[in-house]
Amino acid sequence: MPEFLYLLPPKEAAQTWLERVIHRTEAETIPSAEALGRVTAEDVLAPHPMPPFDRSGVDGYAVRAADTYGASESLPAYLEIVGEVPMGAPPKFRIGAGQAALIHTGGMLPEGADAVVMLEYTQRSREDEVEVLKAVSKGEEVIIKGEDLAEGAVVIPRGARLRAAEIGGLMALGILEVKVARRAVVGIIATGDEVVPPSATPAAGQVRDINSYTLAAEVQRGGGVPRQYGIVPDDPKALAETVGRALNECDMVVVTAGSSASTRDMTADVLDSYGPPGVLVHGVNTKPGRPTILAVTAAGKPLVGLPGNPVSALVNMDLFVIPALDRLHGLQIRRPKPTLKARLTINLPSAAGREDWWPVRLRQTDEGWEADPIFYKSNLIFSLVRADGLLKVPADATGLPAGAIAEVRLL
Repeated sequence: MPEFLYLLPPKEAAQTWLERVIHRTEAETIPSAEALGRVTAEDVLAPHPMPPFDRSGVDGYAVRAADTYGASESLPAYLEIVGEVPMGAPPKFRIGAGQAALIHTGGMLPEGADAVVMLEYTQRSREDEVEVLKAVSKGEEVIIKGEDLAEGAVVIPRGARLRAAEIGGLMALGILEVKVARRAVVGIIATGDEVVPPSATPAAGQVRDINSYTLAAEVQRGGGVPRQYGIVPDDPKALAETVGRALNECDMVVVTAGSSASTRDMTADVLDSYGPPGVLVHGVNTKPGRPTILAVTAAGKPLVGLPGNPVSALVNMDLFVIPALDRLHGLQIRRPKPTLKARLTINLPSAAGREDWWPVRLRQTDEGWEADPIFYKSNLIFSLVRADGLLKVPADATGLPAGAIAEVRLL
């Protein structure tokens, strides 16, 4: 087993751990309308072209482009109006030489027409005649059949997280069901003789369980299903029994507290017992959250030991547990996380070689966003409650000066 509290950079720690996670959730088919946030388990193919017919992109007149060549405001082209294209139905006429038809946005292009003149470039000269004040080219203002999607094209690739846009696209194609990865179930175990349920009144020396609930909320936000296993006392046998039960019922297990290298903390030993490979990382060079444990069972399921301090647990949840959830779901299409650049208002200290994450309040000014650091201790949850985001101090920096532009990950 690796030496405990040998501090790895967070990126290296995540890579070392995640590449050994081989467990995946199975696929299930669900209604497309309920698939927001889910990850596709197979490529979704277009059952027909989109759009399924040539249609107008504007309000105007469907014409033959050749009939408008040379047209201008001083020398308009005069075309006979032969009808109006109905919405939601094919036109029952065709466009011949010297003819035009009124058409609305989305209307089906009549047979014989190959372009649309915008309404702004026309005017009625008589009841059955229109003046065209601008020449158009073939295909102008026309959305061609299959221009958006060809039949059989990959609409959404496997391993993509479905957003509102994808849900709308599925409905446009009449795809009412989609195959997605089952939501990973994440077991959450709190430890510590001093920890009591939130409903209890803590006695002297006791604290309420915060982490089980904040971590469960983060699991839900990451697309998983949290399953809480309560509070386990500082007893290796009791912890091993609870972890074993959770592993039988869950796709990943997170233990909070009991991750530091003290004689009283036994999480690393328990998690290592489910290998090989067992514990791969015990110590990450971040502040907060250095005593984080990353392990993998013999079956390839991820195990995590997070610090008991609420801020430390939440920061490292985002750095490690959420990426592991993505891996369990088979996520392959990765999109940027919500971040922004902000100007630091005061100096921030940091140790060289350590990646620091500071809670900050954001304030918008005429020059952009400003970040006010919240100086905190990692056991104070309201440090994060008051924060809008986490500002990153890179490992190669010995702090950041006031006025520096830094990346802030939004909470």
